[in-house]
This record gives sequence, structure tokens and C-alpha cells, in this order.
Amino acid sequence: LLQDVQKHSVHTLVFRSLKRTHDMFVSDHAKSVAQDEESHKLKMSVKMTADYNAVLHMPVLKEGKDRMALPSSMLGHQSYTQPGGDETNSTFYPHIFHSIGVALTADTTMHRNPSEGGIHSMALALPPSQARLDVSRTAASVGDIHRHAGGAERSHPPSTASLLEGGGTRNSTLARKAPTMPKPQWHPPWKLFRVISGHLGWVRSIAVEPGNQWFVTGSADRTIKIWDLASGKLKLSLTGHISTVRGVAVSNRSPYLFSCGEDKQVKCWDLEYNKVIRHYHGHLSAVYDIDLHPTIDVLVTCSRDATARVWDIRTKANVHTLTGHTNTVATVRCQAAEPQVITGSHDSTIRLWDLIAGKTRATLTNHKKSVRTLALHPRQYTFASGSADNIKQWMFPDGNFIQNLSGHNAIINTLAVNSDGVLVSGADNGTIHLWDWRTGYNFQRIHAAVQPGSLDSESGIFACMFDNSESRLITAEADKTIKVYKEDDTATEETHPVNWKPEILKRKRF
Repeated sequence: LLQDVQKHSVHTLVFRSLKRTHDMFVSDHAKSVAQDEESHKLKMSVKMTADYNAVLHMPVLKEGKDRMALPSSMLGHQSYTQPGGDETNSTFYPHIFHSIGVALTADTTMHRNPSEGGIHSMALALPPSQARLDVSRTAASVGDIHRHAGGAERSHPPSTASLLEGGGTRNSTLARKAPTMPKPQWHPPWKLFRVISGHLGWVRSIAVEPGNQWFVTGSADRTIKIWDLASGKLKLSLTGHISTVRGVAVSNRSPYLFSCGEDKQVKCWDLEYNKVIRHYHGHLSAVYDIDLHPTIDVLVTCSRDATARVWDIRTKANVHTLTGHTNTVATVRCQAAEPQVITGSHDSTIRLWDLIAGKTRATLTNHKKSVRTLALHPRQYTFASGSADNIKQWMFPDGNFIQNLSGHNAIINTLAVNSDGVLVSGADNGTIHLWDWRTGYNFQRIHAAVQPGSLDSESGIFACMFDNSESRLITAEADKTIKVYKEDDTATEETHPVNWKPEILKRKRF
């Protein structure tokens, strides 16, 4: 049996396969094959019956007065009909009639493209910008003329939603605007205004009191210091922590100051007596950040034990333990709107929490490195997260990604944003970048000199914050100082122009 099988070369087998394929599809592509009018009519009648049977026998509108007003874009090319056809016959695709309620009949004439002679006559009438110098037909020029004749609208007829009562169409549905990159808003540059010394260790945290009279800092020297905002002079030192103070927060609802540290402690200080009045026990490891809810008397802390905890300020009760992160939770932020608690972790995720249920609403996994800081926009329903790979902007409530702010190639420890749309990022290598929030344009870079006697490596920015007037930017640094920046009043758009060179289309990179 094996000897009876005729062997062919690969070339012969491939050729046969190609020929079969060619014979199968030649009718779809060969222009020389003439279209059979009878089979075409049969095909169209079957299609009409199958697709439009429900509306085939609707009452036919009379010609003249009672005829429904059609959009001008549909009535513009009625002269193109089948050879021998009546010019008053409808020349549109069936589904347009379906969408506007005009009856279909078996005699409905289908629209054909302009004849070759019609194309040449239109080519002479085209405006100079669209007319071709070469009269000879090319695929492109014929395509242009079809578009000019309304071919694009015919191949994609307007839907019911785009038809207006007056017979017009909405331009927005037909013409899509080309994507454009908005030009960044001009912001004056910031300059160093004051350097405040006094701490004996790294300054790790900052908070400004609601009255904007003073601000407080927590340090690796285990002390909390209160400074006069106007003069920069030390008002008070608080001792009680036995390790680095990593977070401070001043309540706008009561005369209390809250602090947390690497000694696992969370303390509430009464500023009338300058002493600790409450401890919040529960964290199993160093507590890295603290924030107060703006409208409810609760306090949220986050820790190296991979949890965030919600505390009742008055009763000291642990209301919720927010579990789900798999590594240190480095930053927490609260807001009055949903989601009320947002955390960022060294497991490179951000979690948005349902405060009532104590469960995760959404987990954002776009970052590739540890998320060490979050900043909520004071006016918009958006926030930013800082990591060594990128600064990312997000939309509440579901955490929809907006855009990346790339270029600050360092470990970003802190972010701050003001109402004017200035985003500040501070990094481990002592650099501060200032960004336009809307466009992500990096309009200024600062690398302040370290204090005399400090090493250049001791130039990290651990925390930054705008005061309540947003005219001062306060930074906490590794050279044991607090630096205050303000806007340069002498700068103008001419002296510091916006050097904006956008990409043609800015891709949203995840």
C-alpha cells in the first residue's frame, strides 16, 4: 500500500494549496469579475427580510409636504442613483431609514458610489487644497474624492442619538478633535528663605497648626519641637518618646497634638498642659505615619507590622485594624469623602479603605517599588503617590490612573501639593522637584546645600509641607535642619519661561 502513494515535492504541494486558495477567494478580489445584478437583488432582498422584517411594512410617507425632513448631510448627494433610476428615489442605506422611522420596501434603491466620470468632474470642482495636480487617477485621489462626496458619512451613518429635531447633526459626533497637550500653568520658582537649626538628629516629620501660628517637628533625637512660623524661633520641646518620632499631627477639632514613633507608641499631647494624656496601644512594631480624620474624632496610624489602625481619640479604642498589606505600611492619609482612608506600603501597593466596614475597597498595583508617601489634592478629587519608579496621579474614588510624573530618579520620601497646582517631591538624595499638577511639567529642581559640618550624603528630604497660607514650603532634612522656602516675588514669565516640549501624544505608562 505504501508503494501506491504518489510522492510530490514540497514545491508542488505548496503550489496546489495556493491555487486552491486563489480559486476559492478570487471572486472577492478580482475586479474583472462582473457583478450579477439578479443575484445582487436577491441577496439584498434576503438581507432586508432578515434584518428589517419588523419595519418593512410600516406606512410609507408621502412625497412632498409630508416627507420627513432629513439631515442635510443625507440629502446632499441624491443625484447618484443607479443607471435608469429615478432621482426622487431614496439613496441611503436601509439602517438609516430604520433609525428615523421611514419605511423600507423591496424597491428601495441602494446607494452607489459616484461613477468614474462623476469623480473626474468633482476633481475639477474641488478646492485647490484638495485637488491633485496630476489628473491621472490614483487610489489616494479617488479615496479623497469619495470622502469629499460624503462617502465617510455614508459608510458610517449617524446614529439616532446624533439626529436632532431641526434636522441637523451634532458636529461633535462626526468630527473628533485632535488630541492636544495643554500648556502648563506658569508658577514662580521657589527659593530658600530660612534655615532652622535645633534638632540633634534627622528631622523626620512636620505638621502645621490650623491657626498658622506655629509648626511642629519630630526628630530622630526623640524630641518633638514646636517652632514659631513667622520668626522660626523655638517655642517648646516635648520629650517622652524613647525612639525616633516618625509622625506628628495637630488636630483642628481640639487642642491636641498626636505623635507616633519607632518605639511602637502613639501619644496624644494636651497642649494646654504640654504633657501626654493618652496612649494608643496595639501596634506590634514601629509606627511610621499618623493622620487625623477631618470630620470624625478618629486617628489612623500605620506601622511596620503591615497594618493600619483606626483609633477612637476619646476612648483610645482600636476601632479597626486594616489588614491586607504584606509589608510595612509607610504612609496613611484621611479625607472626609469616600474612600476615607488611603494607605501606601513597601509591598508597592496602595489601598483605598472603606472606613465603616474596615475593609479594602480597591488595591492599586501599578507601582513597582515601595510607596512611601501620598498627597491629596486640596481642591480636586485626586491624589498622588510617590515611589522610586515614578510619581503617579490617581482619581478618586476608585483609584483610576491619571498620569506618571517621571524624572525624579531617587527614592521619594515625601509629597506635598497646594491649591495652585504645585506638587513638591522630596527625595532621599536631597533633591526637591516642583511640578505642575495638571500637565506633569517639572518646572524647578532644587538641591539645597547641607549644613556646614554635615556630609554631602546627609542631604535627604524626609518630609515637606505647605503652611496653611500656602506661601511657605517647610522641609525636614537629614542634615538636622528645617528649611523654609517661599516663592520668588521678582520672577516673571519672561525671566523664567516655561520650557515645554510635549511629546506628540503623551502615553499613559503603567
